[in-house]
Amino acid sequence: MVDESMIVGELNTVEIRRATQSLPALQHGFEFLQRQGLASLEDGRHDIDGDDLFAIVAREHGRGQAASPLEYHRKFVDIQYVIAGVDLIGWLPTNCCQRKRGEFDEGKDLGFFHDRPATWLNIQPGTFAVFFPEDAHAPLASNVPIHKVVVKARLAGT
Repeated sequence: MVDESMIVGELNTVEIRRATQSLPALQHGFEFLQRQGLASLEDGRHDIDGDDLFAIVAREHGRGQAASPLEYHRKFVDIQYVIAGVDLIGWLPTNCCQRKRGEFDEGKDLGFFHDRPATWLNIQPGTFAVFFPEDAHAPLASNVPIHKVVVKARLAGT
């Protein structure tokens, strides 16, 4: 398990070094985010290293805070990077979450909590947030259109 907590920063900052020290595979994820033409990629999945490292490009409208549940993962770390719009993302350490919402979906590596975030982050264009399994997060909580990329990096041994 990674001994780390959520990281927020801009591309080309010291925060990338901090994130990649925790999980070296994230370096390739950040390289993907720095590629030319990122904003013109089609929505959907883009493989970087097969099922171990891939990106999901999406253009969506935010759901609002009330409609954005806390989610968590066990096998993957998320880099949530905003290209356009502002993604309001809620955060609460998973060890502070008390009320699971349904069963964890092993195939999707996805579970939800009824708990509410303790912190809300305004992720601006050009900014990323890294969420580890210790970080329950509620993305797409703003009320504006958002163009973003979520890079998913599998933890070693999972």
